[in-house]
Amino acid sequence: MQDNNKKRIYADNAATMPVLPEVVEAMLPVFYDNWGNPSSLHEEGQRAGRALEAARTTAAGVLGCRPEELYFTSCGTESDNWAIKGAAYAARNKKNKIITSKIEHHAVLSTCEALEKDGFEVKYIGVDKGGLIDLDELRQQVDDKTALVAVIMANNEIGTIQPISEVAEIAHGAGALCFTDAVQAVGSIPVDLSKLGVDMLSLSGHKFGAPKGIGALYIKKGVRIRNLLEGGGHERGRRSGTENLPYIVGLARALEIARERMGDMKRVAALRDRLIEGLLAIPHSCLNGHPTERLPGNVNVSFEYVEGEGMVLWLDKMGISASTGSACSSKSLDPSHVLLAIGLPVELAHGSLRFSLSHANTEEDIEYIIAATREVVEKLRKMSPIYPGYEAIPPIPTER
Repeated sequence: MQDNNKKRIYADNAATMPVLPEVVEAMLPVFYDNWGNPSSLHEEGQRAGRALEAARTTAAGVLGCRPEELYFTSCGTESDNWAIKGAAYAARNKKNKIITSKIEHHAVLSTCEALEKDGFEVKYIGVDKGGLIDLDELRQQVDDKTALVAVIMANNEIGTIQPISEVAEIAHGAGALCFTDAVQAVGSIPVDLSKLGVDMLSLSGHKFGAPKGIGALYIKKGVRIRNLLEGGGHERGRRSGTENLPYIVGLARALEIARERMGDMKRVAALRDRLIEGLLAIPHSCLNGHPTERLPGNVNVSFEYVEGEGMVLWLDKMGISASTGSACSSKSLDPSHVLLAIGLPVELAHGSLRFSLSHANTEEDIEYIIAATREVVEKLRKMSPIYPGYEAIPPIPTER
């Protein structure tokens, strides 16, 4: 059914979004005319420094925090590492426990595993079948030895949105800090740090239209954590490394655009719901993640008797970009830890597809994705010996 003249449909925005033209437009003058080092004292440096602080003020205004509480990093992974390791090592002499969830991004889980090897105690809280954290288990686990509670705001694979304000309240009740990985949330749902209640929050620019290679970490005023990078004392002495000014300007502009377009997320959510409806009409399928408390563009569905990798490759040949889960681990043959955590059996976890939509997607895109996915699933099931309707492929005749 592939139409060679049809434009490709990009439905993998959770992996990365295209850089917005308006963001490139904002960045270009910085490359050409404002290339100075923001730490330098001469005119070029001072001009760059003013641009840096203007971008910080813009970004902070969108996020609902003070400019001095926002620190620019290279990516979400760096921000996650800094928040978790920084809080853990700062509290080590008094508190040695970290609490997180079983469905965190690998940037959080791998960091926690590294801290375990260094003597920290880490507790991994379970989730229900919709992917929501077990708040009762969290209350039972948090104590006066807990330095940090780290829970993802919106899951990168199944899109489930967590009750982060409640998580923060529970953490603070025991005297612990609260950090949330908001990499998938920022740009997709409203995030207001003046009301959220967390002590730290990470974000990554390429998830909402800025380039890859720029992120940020919010650290609430008064919260003291160890530095991750040492050097020349940039970012007010807390994150060394010459600031990537063009990308910082791009991140700030992308945040502005995301705020301007937030009203269109209702349309994106309607496309999501239609896609879910169409995919679940395919026999032997199930939705992964919470049915309503999920990101407006996230669709994660599992199909029995097929492999996710095969579906992704066939859809790609038909002009559709999708994924089997997190882009950071999509080349792994291991089943998704997120899908296993919500109770899916291994074979069903292997048959998952994730579509992540954006403002650029249309109703026509959704109908094509539904039709193409049905065709691909039926094609692959005909080749599957475990499918009840399996049709054996006749052997190729050989000459004697």
